[in-house]
Amino acid sequence: MTQTPPPALPYELFDCLQVNLAVLADRWHGAGTHLGLGATLRFRPAAGPDGLPTVARTVEQHLADARTALGIEVRSLHRSSGADGLPAAGGRYVVADAYHLPWVPYFGQRHLEHSFLVEADGPDGVSVVDGYHNDTPWGAARPGRWSLPARELSAAVPGPALVAELAPAAPGPGTVAPAADLAGPGAVDAYVDAYARHPDRNAALGRLTLETWFLARSRGLHAAFRAASGAAPDDAVDTHVRAWGALTEQTYLAARRVERGRTEPPALLPRLREQLHADAAVLGAALAAVPAAAGGTAAAPPAAAGTELRGTVAAVAASVLGTAVEPLLDGQSLADVPQFSSFRIVEIVERLEEELRFEFDAADLVPENLHDIDAICAIVRRSPSAGPALARLGES
Repeated sequence: MTQTPPPALPYELFDCLQVNLAVLADRWHGAGTHLGLGATLRFRPAAGPDGLPTVARTVEQHLADARTALGIEVRSLHRSSGADGLPAAGGRYVVADAYHLPWVPYFGQRHLEHSFLVEADGPDGVSVVDGYHNDTPWGAARPGRWSLPARELSAAVPGPALVAELAPAAPGPGTVAPAADLAGPGAVDAYVDAYARHPDRNAALGRLTLETWFLARSRGLHAAFRAASGAAPDDAVDTHVRAWGALTEQTYLAARRVERGRTEPPALLPRLREQLHADAAVLGAALAAVPAAAGGTAAAPPAAAGTELRGTVAAVAASVLGTAVEPLLDGQSLADVPQFSSFRIVEIVERLEEELRFEFDAADLVPENLHDIDAICAIVRRSPSAGPALARLGES
């Protein structure tokens, strides 16, 4: 098995399912397209293994992201029984068990889903392309292209694998707008509490090591998208992203300590809670300052975003409606957004109550008060329960 390096990408920003979609995006649509995967700042936990919530996204969710953010479409998707179902071709994206993949350090060590590309290499050969970049307890994974004999590919995929035939979508990825999909303070507390209360501390911290790794990489990718989209340098964002990296290291150290039968460090989970709450304050509030951009292409700065409250309300509304922040800040009515509906306005109200930690007065919840950003801001400012939120946003 021989290796050659693939084209340069910031591979360390992606997880093992995203990264090879990023490779295809830049190959098909040009350098920088990969950054579209960082446009949306997410925290939306789902049920996971061992009764613990997880922020890990499924293969199907990643493929959906690739269509909207990268301009990659799925021509076919099926389960193969092994290597015989993996015909080598451009855009052949495979997810299989890393335990059997000889080019990653998980080989013979750990079972987990891992993606790679299978491509033709000459008339009879096969190449595997894998952009995964990570350091593990069993060694370093680094991006590469490997030429494999057919028998080695059969050994690498001895059992079921998910196989997608991908192709560049027409007309391409288009404009990717910055957005936030944050579940809110209550979800943050429930997520951290689940890990704090889980009786099996080895299982909880082992899983949390992977969770903080996902969170740190996604925040780093989001910051890279912001920078490439023309956002002004922001020391608070840079500091926050570095703090996520440090928390990942701290979590791994705590997990190793507990594995050895030692006391669990008490500061870890409070720090995780603080970081997750800070996502909305630091990264969410900064979204209004980011212009919409296509695949990391720099764009002109937007019109003045106004107050921190306006930026927060616009970011939440834009995220729910799947639209750009700037037109809302410039006075566009929410009702003029194609995705607008009564269901969406309910979601905007609920998300703002979570985000700002206040409660709308029932008398204010009428359509004429909820169709533009400034009207919603006026409701917040006159609400007695919004005092703490306004103080956090520097409006009191």
